[in-house]
Amino acid sequence: MKRIARLVTLVALLAGPASAQNPPGFKELAIGDSAPDFRLVGIDDQFMELGDFKDAKVLAVAFTSNHCPTSNGAFPRLIKMYREMKGRGFDVVAINPNHPDGLRPDELGYSKYGDSFEEMKGHARDQGFPFPYLYDGDTQATAMAYGCLATPHIFLFDENRKLRYKGRIDDSRFPGDGHVTAADLRNAVAALLDGKPVPVEVTRPIGCSTKWRTKKEQVLKDDEKWASLPVAIEAIDAAGVAKLRANATNKYRLVNVWSTSCAPCVEEFPGLVKVARRMGLRPFEMITISTDAPEDKAKAEAFLRKFHAGLPAHLKAGLEKEGRTTNSYLFGGASLDPLIEALDPEWDGPQPHTVFIKPGGGIAFRHSGIISEKELLGKVLEVMTPYFQPAE
Repeated sequence: MKRIARLVTLVALLAGPASAQNPPGFKELAIGDSAPDFRLVGIDDQFMELGDFKDAKVLAVAFTSNHCPTSNGAFPRLIKMYREMKGRGFDVVAINPNHPDGLRPDELGYSKYGDSFEEMKGHARDQGFPFPYLYDGDTQATAMAYGCLATPHIFLFDENRKLRYKGRIDDSRFPGDGHVTAADLRNAVAALLDGKPVPVEVTRPIGCSTKWRTKKEQVLKDDEKWASLPVAIEAIDAAGVAKLRANATNKYRLVNVWSTSCAPCVEEFPGLVKVARRMGLRPFEMITISTDAPEDKAKAEAFLRKFHAGLPAHLKAGLEKEGRTTNSYLFGGASLDPLIEALDPEWDGPQPHTVFIKPGGGIAFRHSGIISEKELLGKVLEVMTPYFQPAE
């Protein structure tokens, strides 16, 4: 039950009160309204208009995004539906309504990709989009004309391009078919193709709120808040490291061993911080262990402060329960053997060294030497998945 409650809270954080966030000019389409025209660039760098889909008996205008876990979970079902029904006159055009300026980094914790136009290409390739994927982020005029509240948000039109259904793909935000109990879009498409009334015309769009460019100031304030996080390094011994490794929490722990005198460590570090910030809405914690000499503690703290590797506010309560006050440590022993044995006996010794620890202490992956931000994010998402997950 606690995990379900956390998911509900996270959905609320991602979605927010849509009516309060809609920009001037936003309009909600009503059932029976005509489809607004558009001219948008696709991931093939070609422009498409509503008229390019004139042969479709039933057309779904599907607003989606690269970053949203609900889209990532539900869109494979739309792809499956499209492939099953396209021969009967069903067509789909996907549109990304979001602009990257409206996204906080911690809203990107479920995807390798942000919501920029260039990143749409990789996302569509990975997801296997069989239909066009267009970008509306620069002006967001199409999203405002259709009334896109969230991603995914579906608008289904008949052959006369009158709106016959709007809302969700179905009632599940999880991947796979097993949790779907109301296949609303599928039922609407089938009804229209059969010349029958749509059984349910309007449903609530489940997903992440549209990221309007007007949210840019909020994002900048979040950047300032992150940059001012407190940094405090504490000494740690092998017993303390072993306790961190045991990880008696529900969080995944990214532990990085580094020092200011290690050039690869310095090169790698900014990417680690970016990944940690990105995962801020998920059960994730980055812990750093410096091997600088004890007298260089201030130097190590200054380095962490420079790259904003402070203690995020959302982690403080969990740390207090463990009797901890920081996520930054310094191991000052003459020999690193006790550190290696406590953290990862398979580590040969070179720095930097990174381990990703699952709840309960199992190592999901380890890496010695520089790991790029992109590679690290990919490995983290392989373990934590790019979706909301049902309670076990």
